[in-house]
Amino acid sequence: MRVWALALRSLVRQPGRALLGVLGIAAVGALLFDMLLLSRGLLVSFRELLDVAGFDVRVLATDTPFAAPPIRGATAVVAAIAALPEVEEVVPLAFGGASVVRPGAAPLALAFAGVDPGRRRPWRRVLGTDLEGTPPPGGVAEAVVNRHLAQALSLAPGSEVTLRGDCARERTAVPPMRFRVAAVVEFPFDEPRALTAAARMADFRKACGQEERDEADLMLVASREGRGPEAAVRAIRAARPEVHPFSNEELIARFQAVGFSYFRQISAVLSSVTLFFGLLLITVLLTVSVNQRFAEIAALRALGFTRRRVVLDVLCQSVLLVGAGGLLSLPLGFALAAWLDRILRAMPGIPSRVTFFAFEPRALVLHSSLMALTAVLAALYPMGLVGRLPIAATLRREAIT
Repeated sequence: MRVWALALRSLVRQPGRALLGVLGIAAVGALLFDMLLLSRGLLVSFRELLDVAGFDVRVLATDTPFAAPPIRGATAVVAAIAALPEVEEVVPLAFGGASVVRPGAAPLALAFAGVDPGRRRPWRRVLGTDLEGTPPPGGVAEAVVNRHLAQALSLAPGSEVTLRGDCARERTAVPPMRFRVAAVVEFPFDEPRALTAAARMADFRKACGQEERDEADLMLVASREGRGPEAAVRAIRAARPEVHPFSNEELIARFQAVGFSYFRQISAVLSSVTLFFGLLLITVLLTVSVNQRFAEIAALRALGFTRRRVVLDVLCQSVLLVGAGGLLSLPLGFALAAWLDRILRAMPGIPSRVTFFAFEPRALVLHSSLMALTAVLAALYPMGLVGRLPIAATLRREAIT
């Protein structure tokens, strides 16, 4: 305790220098903390999006999850997968486009999806009654819309909207189709200003003029409790070898190797540069402090202070500076991360629920470990100066000058 008290008094004697060190470490620590959050932020956010509604397996037509063609014979594939004991539920999805037909106004383009809803939904209901597996009586097709589309067209559950499907690569003249809005929902992969609607698969194909096509772009699978996604993937591969199932963990691993490596590299480079400047700052401050206190340190040694005691004094000063700056860096880092996240999420093509800076306990542990390592390394050189200080020569030189 006497060592820590002496180190604290040494810092307090030079408040300006100590404050400069703490603020410098706070800035360095905040940047380091943000880089650690950035290195896995998209990965954590992407995992949360994939786990929406309990779907833990994706089925595609090829082993390339980035640009897969549609799955042909979707009805038979869904039936075969749903019959597996390892599978609890299968929901096929098809993606396309549509435009809102408005009298006296230009058509409004939107993203349009078809789904055969089961017990789980690939969206979160906000308002209204969700789509059911069987269409209601009355002959009017139903659709769900996202908030942005509902606000743009002043839609609410029970409203009607006329859509003209545009789901084929080649332009076709498809007659418009009227839909009743069943609910306002949130789609997990929507961009902040995306206009999105979804309908039952049969209504989607009819609106797109593809009633004869039995295709799906993606199948969401929920594995049965107690079996797990890996068992479901093996069962699907054995039952339907022409399709390619992926567990969420497999998709995350692929995206981590291809899509997110750029952010890991940026994080590693900036973290290294940040730590170097923090190390350099504390080393310079401690070295200057030690050089100005040579006579004092020599006098303490002459009074009986051991070499270990004065060396520990320098180390404790470094720990106090880095520790105070590190604690201050955490709220500063969170505030900086929130500001940077808003800027990055404004880029086009980024889903609104994606975050670039996601907090994990491991980031806090790694941040603390790196800051502690910085404190020790920064103190090595001034500790060496103090440990090798010649007592008699230093006191003689001080007496002469």
